[in-house]
Amino acid sequence: MLAHVHTIAFNGLSTLDVDLQLQITSGMPAFTIVGLPDKTVAESKERVRAALNTMGVEIPAKRITINLAPADLLKEGSHFDLPIAMALLAGLNIVPAEEIDNYIIVGELGLDGVIMPINGVLPVAIHANRIDKGLICPEVQGSEAVWSGLKDIVAAPTLLSLINHFKGVQQLPQPTARSKKTKISDLDMSDVRGQETAKRALEIAAAGAHNLLMVGTPGAGKSMLASRLTTILPPLTTEEALETCMIHSVAGELKNGEISFERPYRDPHHNASTPALIGGGRKGIPGEISLAHNGVLFLDELPEFNKSTLEALRQPIETGYVSISRVHCHTQYPASFQLVAAMNPCRCGYLGINGHECSRAPKCAEEYQSKISGPLMDRFDIHIQVPPVSPWDISDVKKGENSATIRQRVVAARQIQQQRFNEFGHPELHTNSQLKGDLLDAAVQLDSDAKGLLVGFADKMKLSARAYHRILKLARTIADLQNKKNVSKVHVAEALSYRYVMPSKQV
Repeated sequence: MLAHVHTIAFNGLSTLDVDLQLQITSGMPAFTIVGLPDKTVAESKERVRAALNTMGVEIPAKRITINLAPADLLKEGSHFDLPIAMALLAGLNIVPAEEIDNYIIVGELGLDGVIMPINGVLPVAIHANRIDKGLICPEVQGSEAVWSGLKDIVAAPTLLSLINHFKGVQQLPQPTARSKKTKISDLDMSDVRGQETAKRALEIAAAGAHNLLMVGTPGAGKSMLASRLTTILPPLTTEEALETCMIHSVAGELKNGEISFERPYRDPHHNASTPALIGGGRKGIPGEISLAHNGVLFLDELPEFNKSTLEALRQPIETGYVSISRVHCHTQYPASFQLVAAMNPCRCGYLGINGHECSRAPKCAEEYQSKISGPLMDRFDIHIQVPPVSPWDISDVKKGENSATIRQRVVAARQIQQQRFNEFGHPELHTNSQLKGDLLDAAVQLDSDAKGLLVGFADKMKLSARAYHRILKLARTIADLQNKKNVSKVHVAEALSYRYVMPSKQV
């Protein structure tokens, strides 16, 4: 063995160490890559050969073997190009082998020797920092790697510049951290005319990260309200931004190495497959629920989604993560998202609306609503009806509160929640939607009147234990928005008002 370099293989967000070993021996000329490479890795030798030829480096006419150890681990991705090239250069004594031994190397090579961006630089940098190694990566992703806290980063634009850097001819600059500039959104809550009840429900949902279901006629403003939820949510903390951007980095959606502090908003079409929504496929890539981690997942036309796809949401909603098991992949992704959904009361959309008749009521509504199972419906903290907007509200020139004003109240409520969690010894929690068990009992202590109201309603409506506890969390958030220490009867009453029951017959 003439040389070896350190690189990685991905397993979801996890990075596994790979020892890339090079051997050059006499014999029939051959260039072989072993160690369970996929098609992309097997093609690396041609990209590496072309990149070296561009610089005038000729691969010797000998038997060259590249081993990717451990040999039983499937190797996928184009990020093996650069480590293979560097191993060859070390084996030919063009770069010092002892220096590159201190680095994890990732990058894709163009035929002209340009080092091209890859997916997953941020988790690789975090891994390198953890094992006390440096990182060699594409230049455009150097700023992404800086957010890991790693100090020794070599971000090279081309293979030639990387060679010159290690030979002392050229000094590549240390990259600097860059964050994505917060763009001024064209969306604002003041654009929504009327719908005061829905806007209040949206504010409560934002304050406690509660799941929200909106039921209403077509054109009532459900999608408009959902798209403005992120405008009243607080920005991501640095820790949350790193968690979220690690997922986006692996999925190839982190552009120009810039970390974003805006909460993600994902709105997949209702024809999305289960792997697209939940994650998976042959390579076990993250799905929409993981890309919405620490943000909002909006499902419009909820009953139009495939039923098995919707049922797959139930476990991630409760646990905050999703486990993906495939033949070659067993991985886990974070999936702590706020679910917002919208639907019509029936297929035609006008059940119970005066002036519109549904010729198939109540069967139309029963068939349409039955597509949403009871257990999934139970996981929504807030159920509200979004009625049609009156012409008077549409023509009213006076706008309501803007997003900035509402966001101030949401941020204040979340600060109260964080302080409470710190006092309880659970600083890892952030919102009331995460309250469970004894912590929920400690945070929500009802007086006899409030408890009587809640127990009576739960008994009359035959609510499950899950729905009962979700009402408690919702009442706690309503009290926090009013800066009240104790949850009273009025807070419980408002929380109960958000358990809208869909009509099953024409009114």
